[in-house]
Amino acid sequence: MNTSLFVASPLPASLFSGAPRAYSNRHSIGDFVPDPIRLAHFNALLVQISTEHPQVDADQLATAARELILQARDGRIPQSIRERIRRAGAMDLMQSDPEWETGAQAAIAAATALDYLHGKDTLIPRSLPVVGWLDGAVVVETAWPTLADEVRDYLDFCRLRRIEARLRGEDRRYFGFTRDQLDDARLAEFLWIEHCRRTGRSSYLAADEAGRFRVN
Repeated sequence: MNTSLFVASPLPASLFSGAPRAYSNRHSIGDFVPDPIRLAHFNALLVQISTEHPQVDADQLATAARELILQARDGRIPQSIRERIRRAGAMDLMQSDPEWETGAQAAIAAATALDYLHGKDTLIPRSLPVVGWLDGAVVVETAWPTLADEVRDYLDFCRLRRIEARLRGEDRRYFGFTRDQLDDARLAEFLWIEHCRRTGRSSYLAADEAGRFRVN
């Protein structure tokens, strides 16, 4: 499992209520000024995803963007944003996988976040250098507490599905391995690891290679 997906660099503290902010009452990001109506819609979206996430005002957004731009000496998208876009990629794979049935609450949060990320009517233009995905990162950050456990289970499902495919000699990505079989596969894996420990044999599992268990 990709552990780094679940440990991300923090977004600027200025995005969150109560954080000290520089550049008070300056709302521009370079030549770009966030539209108040779009900002209101953006905040409504955050509430739709999670009522616990603080609202973002124009000053917070601009301060966070300037902070990230100052840190990005090479002009690259900041790591904190890239990590959340990677999370969005995992969410997208999960939602589009025909063999995985996402839990109801997580499915709503993922669909709402992904609709925004895939849409064109965004708060910050994607073409804006360095911080064009800052609003998308905030959306992912808002949805992540609801989605983290679900994505973790899904990635484990994908790992065990790959093992099961090799055991069956399947070349297809989708072959009927479903979420209902996940617990059985985890149990079979656990029992095989315990067997290897008892007999003093090393397990193939660290390298994600096909072994002796199979889910029927």
